[in-house]
Amino acid sequence: MTPTPEIVILRALLENETRYVSGSDIARSLDMSRVAVWQYMEKLRAQGFNFEAVRARGYRLTGRPNVINRSLIEAYLSTRNLTFGLECLDEVDSTNDEAMRQLATGRSTPFVAMAKRQTRGRGRFGRTWHSEADGNLYVSFAFRPQVPPERMQTFTLWMGINVCEVVANSTRSNPGVKWPNDILFDGHKAGGMLTEARMDADQIRDLVFGLGLNINHAPELLPEASARRATSLSEQTRASLDINKFTAALIGRVLDAYDQFVSGEYMKTFADRWHACDVLRDKPVSLVHGPRTIAGIALGIDDEGSLLVRTDKGKTERFRAGEVTLQKV
Repeated sequence: MTPTPEIVILRALLENETRYVSGSDIARSLDMSRVAVWQYMEKLRAQGFNFEAVRARGYRLTGRPNVINRSLIEAYLSTRNLTFGLECLDEVDSTNDEAMRQLATGRSTPFVAMAKRQTRGRGRFGRTWHSEADGNLYVSFAFRPQVPPERMQTFTLWMGINVCEVVANSTRSNPGVKWPNDILFDGHKAGGMLTEARMDADQIRDLVFGLGLNINHAPELLPEASARRATSLSEQTRASLDINKFTAALIGRVLDAYDQFVSGEYMKTFADRWHACDVLRDKPVSLVHGPRTIAGIALGIDDEGSLLVRTDKGKTERFRAGEVTLQKV
């Protein structure tokens, strides 16, 4: 996909943040006049970018939006050939629902749907995910993997590993995954994942991976019940994050992780990497599975992604689904 003039301009300015970039050089790279370049820069200014212009020296980027911005994300993805669709909505009911609707129309995959705000954000079991426009990330990735349905069990876990590693690399913090879909810091929830699929008898046809991640919001802005157990990346690092740079890194990692999932290559490192970010292993847990409530010690997962629990009676049981709570010692 050929980058738009706005993306070319942003990439040039981001690559030379401490220096001025000649307007003539930008114009030559785009094969257009300097007046046309200025017009595109005015469009970027309307999106929240600020520029300093010095005669005979050129332009320098002095400010950028710290809310989700498609142009800035594409500019940060400068090393990746954008062979996937990318869109950013001001508001949507749910990015997962939007991705499913677009898959139903036959849209080619992969594509990424983001929103600044969700009116009906949700997690597992239909629970509400607080999704106001307060500096957080609401994003869904849509695929058509055509792999056997039994592979589904490990998909969210594999994506959770990669999300944790991106967070750790971007923030120098130590997040973990609570089986099967929560991103935690010391018991406080920073994000949740929701994978939904349409399946035929022999393959996964449509697959949507959704992620809600608290980036820069203050926990006190959340509903009281959520604030007690929630955290954000900025709270953990005590600094505001560049949400667009982080989102670009996340998109690149998730798309690479998906390719490894489809090829089966992920299984070479899956077990070791899960162990490194598993917050339940060797901890006392309570698991609600249908009408049962099981207490015991979490022992990690098996090759199929099922949670292993050694019950209080000494028996090890496997669970493909359930609601897990860490118990205080």
